[in-house]
Amino acid sequence: MTDHDQAPRGSDVHALSGAYAVDALDDVERAGFEKHLRECPACRAEVESLQEAAALLSTEPTAPPSELRDRVLAGIDQVRPLPPLRSGSTVAEPTDALAERRRRRLRLGRLPLLVAAAAVLIAAVGGAFWLQPGDEPKGPEITAAEKVLRAEDATRIAKRFPDGSQATVVVSRSEGRAVILTDDLKPAPDGKDYQLWLQTPAGELQPAGLMPDTRDTTKLLDGDASRATGVGITVEPDGGSEQPTSEPIAFFALDA
Repeated sequence: MTDHDQAPRGSDVHALSGAYAVDALDDVERAGFEKHLRECPACRAEVESLQEAAALLSTEPTAPPSELRDRVLAGIDQVRPLPPLRSGSTVAEPTDALAERRRRRLRLGRLPLLVAAAAVLIAAVGGAFWLQPGDEPKGPEITAAEKVLRAEDATRIAKRFPDGSQATVVVSRSEGRAVILTDDLKPAPDGKDYQLWLQTPAGELQPAGLMPDTRDTTKLLDGDASRATGVGITVEPDGGSEQPTSEPIAFFALDA
């Protein structure tokens, strides 16, 4: 007699794989399911897959996009259905306790879909949030700006403007680049651009790019910042200038 024959009629022992993977069975159910696992390669594979996915979810959580819930709920009806009853089998009228157990199993039976969806989300977008300063990325190559921000020798200099907006320059000598980050900085006047400059050790200002017309931005400066002594921002005509035409509205002195 196989475990399929020993299982109570009207129950689906296969549906317990999700509950077993997250340790949601009582002692009696766990013992029975573990006996079934010895005879069912499909359930063993499913339990191993779910436990691996659950291990991924044990890391620090990242907020999923709002549309994930709708996609998961829309796919619930694709969860593997209960197998058909064998010919001649009957289903006894469940007691309240048995009915509640079956409802709980039905909810837990949805775990494979939920765990899989969350694992896919983590694989797609989670990696970027788990990288700490100095870590090497395990996915696609990070951008030059991200390398500066995560560099071991990154130095930050912040300036706050009278209207409450802020700009921060981050420089990494090892990367030889600088990045500017703005917080609620109002756009340049019509017909004008904010232009960035790198100051050389000789005191000259060299063009380092134009700021985007957005209040919050992260911009990698053009040019070599490995020996720069400062970063300036000026207001220039649209398209920028080869030399500053006005005094800087902000200057960030860098350590030599």
